[in-house]
Amino acid sequence: MNYRELFPVIDRHTWLNHAAISPWPAAVGVAMRGFVDENIAQGPLGYAKWLDTEQSLKKRAAELLGAAQDDLALLKNTSEGLSLIAAGLDWQPGDALVCCAGDFPSNLLPWHQLVPEFVDVREVPFDDRDPETGLLEAMSDEVRLLAVSSVRYDTGVRLDLDRLGRAAHRVGALLVVDAIQHLGALPLDVANTPVDFVVGGSHKWLLAPEGLALFWSRPSARRHLRTLQTGWRMWPDMFNFERADWTRPDSALRFEPGTMNMAGIHGLEASLALLQRIDPQIRAGQLLDRTGWLIDGLGKIPGVEIITPAERSRRAGIVCFVPGDREPDTVLKQLAAKSIFAARRGRSVRLSPNFYTPEDQIAQALEIIAGIVTN
Repeated sequence: MNYRELFPVIDRHTWLNHAAISPWPAAVGVAMRGFVDENIAQGPLGYAKWLDTEQSLKKRAAELLGAAQDDLALLKNTSEGLSLIAAGLDWQPGDALVCCAGDFPSNLLPWHQLVPEFVDVREVPFDDRDPETGLLEAMSDEVRLLAVSSVRYDTGVRLDLDRLGRAAHRVGALLVVDAIQHLGALPLDVANTPVDFVVGGSHKWLLAPEGLALFWSRPSARRHLRTLQTGWRMWPDMFNFERADWTRPDSALRFEPGTMNMAGIHGLEASLALLQRIDPQIRAGQLLDRTGWLIDGLGKIPGVEIITPAERSRRAGIVCFVPGDREPDTVLKQLAAKSIFAARRGRSVRLSPNFYTPEDQIAQALEIIAGIVTN
């Protein structure tokens, strides 16, 4: 497969910042331009066809997660999904929840700001080398919910969802997963993983426009959520405006109250179609190879401290390192001058290639980093 043809960014930049916002594949641009041109030429006359594209997207998203389509909703972003859970769960006095200190704000603020004041919020310090033990020690019979990011944005550490899910379910708690750094990068099979909610936005490893997120909920967990939003589009017969029964549906449609981001839907559908042309295990293996190359190369540079674990099972698409006595912003500026793009997170430089990133680009990036750090 010719990755240069599929991902034009390769010929322009070394993009090591997929954990922030990814460049679009060529197919996404084709789909988006087609949608725009159609709107310009004839307005919404193709709306029925657009709805077919939406259903195709949902089918592909369900396949990506190993899920039933009725359990999947399209939201605006990851924050919306986590907020719906925090504000909508049927909390009871005496309940507690467990979350991770230092997590991305989207997976911290809802648990502090949207749950009732009587909920005991247990924010556990995050251990990069053993992230599960502290979380498990914080679990008790009072815990209703355990909230984690399956891949940490600031260290690249991948959590053991099987271990966490089993522990949560033993005490009757729900496992909520912010999977924005996971979906599209590595497989996640909700049918065989003990998770209850999974939410992840479209603009990182799913390689699509901003403004959409996949929100999966297990039916037994979904029944505990109050409906916080309502609107005309929450029913299968959405155009039946004179219906007599407005009882909320049991399916995940209840989380889609109004008009959708149809332009983004066309882009995400095209991206998932492309990703599904490549075996997910092959894509995951190629990505882990690339983060492994980065870890190996950085380990040979004097003064560099690697934050991300070397173990293949403990990482995904992110490699974070402290560049010796160099300021991260200085490193990023010099990399950008060579058309190599990464990010700063805390005291670290964060590199996030993708499965299609050419090996020679990674080698060049390592060579330039070595020159910056050691000179």
